[in-house]
Amino acid sequence: MSEFALLIDFGSTYTKLRAINLDEARILGSSQGPSTVTTDINVGMEQALKSLKNSLGSLPPFKYRLASSSAAGGLKMVTIGLVKELTVEAAKRAALGAGAKLVGVFANRLNSSDLKQIMDLNPDIILLAGGTDGGDSQVVIHNAKKLGESSLDCPFIYAGNRSAVDEINHAFAHKNIVVTENVMPEFNVLNIEPARAAIRNIFINRIIYAKGIDKAKNQFDHLLMPTPSAVMEGARLIADGYNDSTGLGELLVIDPGGATTDVHSIATGNPSAQGIIQRGLPETRVKRTVEGDLGMRHNAVTILETVGVDELVGLSNIHGEKIIEMITHLSKNPDSVPQSHEEIALDSALASSALKIAMKRHCGSVEVVYTATGPVTAQDGKDLTQIKTLIGTGGVIAHSKDPISLLKCTLSSADEPNSLRPISPQILIDRDYILFACGLLSQVDPKAAFNLAIEHLTNSK
Repeated sequence: MSEFALLIDFGSTYTKLRAINLDEARILGSSQGPSTVTTDINVGMEQALKSLKNSLGSLPPFKYRLASSSAAGGLKMVTIGLVKELTVEAAKRAALGAGAKLVGVFANRLNSSDLKQIMDLNPDIILLAGGTDGGDSQVVIHNAKKLGESSLDCPFIYAGNRSAVDEINHAFAHKNIVVTENVMPEFNVLNIEPARAAIRNIFINRIIYAKGIDKAKNQFDHLLMPTPSAVMEGARLIADGYNDSTGLGELLVIDPGGATTDVHSIATGNPSAQGIIQRGLPETRVKRTVEGDLGMRHNAVTILETVGVDELVGLSNIHGEKIIEMITHLSKNPDSVPQSHEEIALDSALASSALKIAMKRHCGSVEVVYTATGPVTAQDGKDLTQIKTLIGTGGVIAHSKDPISLLKCTLSSADEPNSLRPISPQILIDRDYILFACGLLSQVDPKAAFNLAIEHLTNSK
């Protein structure tokens, strides 16, 4: 007798359900309903369940009922560190890898102006780092005292110099503080997974439940992680494989959305050519970037300002005045769905622009630098030129008539030879938005999750 799983994603706009036949590694049924987080989360949930039941005739007994969520509207996070290029960068990577939307980054000693800015940002979580273990602690203690004396009421995570832990706990005596391992215990050594875990736990235990998702808890067994983390875990499983099942190898996942465009890479990113030196902090194999200015609805105006109206005219064949008018409407009506030929054409143009910029930002670059011994080629970030697979997910890609062409704009081009974007990867399309489900399922049945992902992606047209 077959076994089944129900995978749920509480999104900011829609609650999405996927019923999975675990033995056959296939999607049994899909449905969605509005994410009624401002009223009663159960309303949208019940609507989605009813739709799923109607399509299947009856709901099977589910072995697993697992959920993820991005319904908090993107976990707003501020990171504070000592040196911008070191501990601040390490803290940023921890935040982005855990599903956070970074709204502020601060370095060195906080002053009154910094503190006011942080309070104006109204973050959901603040990550405080600074100093290697046994190194300088004066700045991070100063920053902790400033934050501890403030009226900020969000959870705090300390992931800095362990020598300062006693002073940090004292400074945050009247705050919600979680102390975890240093994100940079030694110079140029990254240790970001403990901070990521702490962020995810806070997201689940406080932020998500504050949105009322606990009201629907009888419909699922576990709320495991933020949706971006689920997508990342799905990508990791697809890349690495499971036991004797070989994965697809190094890959990229790109997801254009209404508020952000996210890019995930599972790759070392080491220089692919001889004689190139790596600059900056070592890159983590699993990396996520969130481009908060590249949302196709909430930030359509920003995309227009970034690429220019002429670029969008060329991509959409819509005249400039009309484009400005349509984008102004989109920014005021972020829930709008494209219907007309022009609206679909503009959506594709915005997506193409967002995808290209987001990929460029995620991938590394090279430049020639001149040293005392002569010129050398230096690499910043990841070299993803040889990546084997590129996966496109998200609504605009799934509904595109030609998603392959849409994603090709993200690849390496002769006009930007210093950008280390993929050259010729296999392009796969997540037509049915299954990556989040695979990420959730990987936590309890990685074999079924892997088989589902491979079967779905390689046969999705």
